[in-house]
Amino acid sequence: MLKTSQFDYTLPDELVAQYPADRRDGSRMMVLDRRTGETEILPFPAITEFLSAGDALICNDTRVLRGRMYARKNGDPGGARFELLLVNEIDAAERRWKVLLRPGKRALPGVEAALVDGDGQVNLVGDGFTVVGRSGEEAFEVRFHGAPVAELQQRYGHIPLPPYIRRPDENADDERYQTIFAAAPGAVAAPTAGLHFTPEVLAELAGKGVTRAAVTLHVGPGTFKPVSTEDAANHRMHAEEYTLSADTADLVNRTHRNGGRVMAVGTTSVRVLESCAAPDGTVMPGHGWTEIFLYPPYQPRAVDMLLTNFHLPKSTLLMLVSTFADREMVLAAYQKAVEAKMRFYSYGDCMLLK
Repeated sequence: MLKTSQFDYTLPDELVAQYPADRRDGSRMMVLDRRTGETEILPFPAITEFLSAGDALICNDTRVLRGRMYARKNGDPGGARFELLLVNEIDAAERRWKVLLRPGKRALPGVEAALVDGDGQVNLVGDGFTVVGRSGEEAFEVRFHGAPVAELQQRYGHIPLPPYIRRPDENADDERYQTIFAAAPGAVAAPTAGLHFTPEVLAELAGKGVTRAAVTLHVGPGTFKPVSTEDAANHRMHAEEYTLSADTADLVNRTHRNGGRVMAVGTTSVRVLESCAAPDGTVMPGHGWTEIFLYPPYQPRAVDMLLTNFHLPKSTLLMLVSTFADREMVLAAYQKAVEAKMRFYSYGDCMLLK
């Protein structure tokens, strides 16, 4: 039995990054040699030293929704206050969405609510939603009214920073909590390994003959769901929508045929590629929903190197990282990162497993 408790570690609160580095590429990168367990800490732009002509860099191009909104029941300024988080669209024509709502006990079918602006004022133009009912165990279905949903996000939406960032979102988060290659709206959390890249770093990689391509995985709220079972195999993974294009699949396969290496930027890119990989590592294009849960002793089939941020203790993401290197080796590297006072989680530093 793979025990969840085997993926625990101690992290001082002050190492949880509350803000990004001053520059996107101003973070530090711990490089872990998977063969020897040796580590070194370098500036992030040194990533160009670990890729060569003929290698491929696969990024997740999902874009984070301005999906956190606030509302008042029945448009009453003194009415019950709702916090809403967009999850995914159910029906575009009917403007029905799957959402998380708090407090859920007040979200009864038929309840109406008016969205509030940044100053907490109830809007007077009819922008809001009606609760349709439950959508699974934890979510709800709502029908929006008023402006189109994209406009509602711009008027009333907030960047949904993770729960361990203990501050409200700020204007700067609109840019910094998106990768520079974000293109496909649909995520409730950023694919954070991609946040470190700048046009200059990407240009240097391209100049070396490294080919970059995209996959899409719309990160869902389940990414923050802790593993609640001691037997990790009993954890129920959340489903996330993905797309692997024919062009990206062809690049991955061609790279391997020609002796090159595939570096995945983030665990989300790994989830897409491994969801579409045959036992021999060949990937097939596709679109759908994946519930893949990667943990030891699984061995990645389609990915040779992983760039990733540091992850929460006892999380599915830490387990995924431990499929690239022995669990003990990964946790030893995490301990070194703590001792070096590296910055953890979404806005923190990163690790390259080579």
